[in-house]
Order: sequence, then structure tokens, then C-alpha cells
Amino acid sequence: MAKDSSKIWSAFSLVSALGAAALAKKAADATWKVTTGRKPPENPADPDVEIWEAVAWAVTSGVLVGLARMLAQRRAASYYARSTGHLPPELRRDGE
Repeated sequence: MAKDSSKIWSAFSLVSALGAAALAKKAADATWKVTTGRKPPENPADPDVEIWEAVAWAVTSGVLVGLARMLAQRRAASYYARSTGHLPPELRRDGE
């Protein structure tokens, strides 16, 4: 049963993280357009993109995507715990 529970949690966690990352990417794109008046850089590693713009885009998109994934996984873990009565196998502390 624990192995099935682990597989269910892994799939649930992955889907929630991917969905949150996709939404955060859209939010980052929209935020960039509003604040700069331009589309975000397609490839920040391109030498034609100014360094300040590449760094700002990396920070903005990285923070938004990272936060969204973390919050989605926390919410998924909370839902899992409410549904099963225990934390997902990967989140349990020793002895729980």
C-alpha cells in the first residue's frame, strides 16, 4: 500500500508543480510586458539581449516559477494529508 501511495503522491505532486509552473510562466510574461512595455527575452543567453535584461528576466521568471511550484506542492501535500490522514511518504519524518 505504501508503494501505491508513493506513486499516487509522485504523480499528484508532479502534475500540481507543472501546472503551477505553466501559470507562473504566463504571469511572468505578462508582468514583464506591463513593467517594461516589451516582450520578455526569448533566449536570455543570446548576446544581443542586454545583460541587465537577461539577469532581470532570469530573476523574475525564476522567483515566480519557483514560488508557484513550492506553493502548489505544499497545497497538494495538504490535500493529500486531509484525504489520507497522513503526509505523503516522501514528506514524512522518521518515525511517523
